[in-house]
Amino acid sequence: METKTRSLLKGILWTLFGFVIMSLVGLAFTGSVTTGGLMAFINATLGLITYVIYERIWARIRWGRLDA
Repeated sequence: METKTRSLLKGILWTLFGFVIMSLVGLAFTGSVTTGGLMAFINATLGLITYVIYERIWARIRWGRLDA
């Protein structure tokens, strides 16, 4: 089973990566740093929350694991 701290850290790092990408996409589509940044912030916040929940659910599922 994965620890809550590990799940949270993975989620935060993934969110930071996604934030940078989404900021660039938002800027490219809107031409505005503010609008692009706001879009990225909302996306990152929702993405982090759903990712951590998703990881915690999968951490409890034994299917497909090779336990030593």
